[in-house]
Amino acid sequence: MADFSTAVLSIGSNKGDKPANLHLAIACLDTQEPIDVTAVSRFYKTQPQNFADQDWFVNAVVKIRCRTSDPRVLLEMLKQIEFCMDKQGKPFRFGPRKIDLDIIYFDDRIIKTPELEIPHPRMHVRQFVLRPMCDIEPGAVHPVSGLTTQALFNQIETQENQAVIPLDEEEENT
Repeated sequence: MADFSTAVLSIGSNKGDKPANLHLAIACLDTQEPIDVTAVSRFYKTQPQNFADQDWFVNAVVKIRCRTSDPRVLLEMLKQIEFCMDKQGKPFRFGPRKIDLDIIYFDDRIIKTPELEIPHPRMHVRQFVLRPMCDIEPGAVHPVSGLTTQALFNQIETQENQAVIPLDEEEENT
């Protein structure tokens, strides 16, 4: 019998029909045999970070239940979905991409390898991760800092360089 784990994923897109890309990625996740999507945040229009000279992103957070206790198995599935949706991939680190899928949390595990770091090493300073996480997991506790998602978001909410704007229902469904 397989072990069950809960993971929180950040998803984003800034190429093509961004909301449609997120919907497709969520559908791809939900059709994977070992994954059940249990919650999806609102979609947010977000200002690019690290490399600002590119189109804005649409970001969301997805909570899943997966039938594996190995986050590397999940990471490989996410990479396959990214490749299937965008065979060209991003041209450089932090560059434009059709879809980006990141593991934020995997149960309450702390992992640091060259291939994978959980919790995500920059999630606590990214409004585009924390704001949507507040929609579905405001009380989730960061396993390193001990702070909740809401507390982490409150710490960085006033940073002006991280615009995170909810998409209205009309934009989300187009």
